[in-house]
Amino acid sequence: MKRVPVIGPTYEEMLHPWKIDAEIRKKAYEMRTVDHLHPLNLYNITWRGIDDQVKYFVLTKEFTGVDANIVVLYAKDMPSGSHKVGPTYSVLTEMTVTHQVDPLVHRLVWPSTGNYGVGGAWVSNRMNYNSLVILPEEMSTERFNLIEEYGSKVIATPGCESNVKEIYDKTHELRAEDPEHIRILNQFDAMANYRFHEYVTGNTMVETVRENAIGNGEIAAVALTVGSAGTIAAGDRVKKVFPHAKVVAGEPIQCPTLSLNGYGGHDIQGIGDKHVTWIHNTYNTDGVVQIDDMDCKRMLKVITTEEGQAYLKTIMDPETVDFIKDKLGISGVANIIAGIKTAKYYNLKEGENVLVVATDAIDRYHSVMAQQKTLDFETARAYHERIFLFQEPSYFFEGDQLNRARWHNLKYYTWVEQQGKTVEELNAQKDQSYWLEEAEKVSEIDRLIEAYRQKHAAELKEMMGL
Repeated sequence: MKRVPVIGPTYEEMLHPWKIDAEIRKKAYEMRTVDHLHPLNLYNITWRGIDDQVKYFVLTKEFTGVDANIVVLYAKDMPSGSHKVGPTYSVLTEMTVTHQVDPLVHRLVWPSTGNYGVGGAWVSNRMNYNSLVILPEEMSTERFNLIEEYGSKVIATPGCESNVKEIYDKTHELRAEDPEHIRILNQFDAMANYRFHEYVTGNTMVETVRENAIGNGEIAAVALTVGSAGTIAAGDRVKKVFPHAKVVAGEPIQCPTLSLNGYGGHDIQGIGDKHVTWIHNTYNTDGVVQIDDMDCKRMLKVITTEEGQAYLKTIMDPETVDFIKDKLGISGVANIIAGIKTAKYYNLKEGENVLVVATDAIDRYHSVMAQQKTLDFETARAYHERIFLFQEPSYFFEGDQLNRARWHNLKYYTWVEQQGKTVEELNAQKDQSYWLEEAEKVSEIDRLIEAYRQKHAAELKEMMGL
């Protein structure tokens, strides 16, 4: 029989990990290399290291072609190797402390197009839950292997990254077969996903530029590709501090759902899921920009191979080249391209900062990179110049009132017609008070987490080996 669920940090502790009990934090940090599957690693879900510094790097003009700084938060060192571990932990923890799931009764189902499923597998098994991940069959081999390594079963559904309806159909089938025991943890409508990024990622962005005096110490724009549209919630927090900041959503040119009501398959794994998610605050989005998936894969090869690095070291600091070579995945490169196009579109100047995120790293894409053509020095130069230096701010759609209404209205077809939301709920999202109320729930959830940890202190201490 499984014991009580293991609960780790509060939202505030994920943002400011120095607020974690010193003994727990020290042992959790040591456990990263001793046993990455130990539940103490839950306390390593943060954008900061043991030195309390944010994990980030700054890309400058010789690499990006724009005067503004492209500031990249990277998630490679988080448990499971992706920042999606934050939302999965937040979703399951909120459901645990509000008594919506019980490991003695329920089996968790994580519908995903990649890193959310990997994070769900890692989190659920560290927290004493039995879980199942649903994933499109064309996702990278590494994703499937990690899910099984972390202790979950996986069901492969037809299609690629943008085949989300097929995932939903499978979740409905599983729930209909066993409604008493199946619980769906859907990143696309779970407000805990929104809260993690609004509070933890958004505040981390603000603190990064201020603590490190990057550029002018402000944020001019946040450019983030959207899958679940969780990460772009960071822009809501950034705007509370820097009201002039622009929040720009990126999506694949091969699947232009927001920009053109479009559809299609693509290979920027983790984004472009062919619908507008419930947790996307479209009325706070200032623009949508399209990105070519082949551009992302080609530049990832430049950054991560010896041939590409040899070229890059002729134009930029070699130490920077060595530092970033293992910290980006396909969507991370997509976010950088979105940042470049955003900086050009808004004519951002030297000293202004564009914040982006590297969701995962190259270790998740070796099988994808093996399918690309062999790279040489001149090809690396050509790719870099065309994709970064000469990137045009084209296919950029501004978030005027009508476009924001269009993006919002697209939710109706998925969420009201297919997923059981009401028109009244959808209409409520038009007002920013809806999103402010959701963000403000962080403090109440933190109180519930602290109460849970106090109630089960002896059991949690035993299970974590403290």
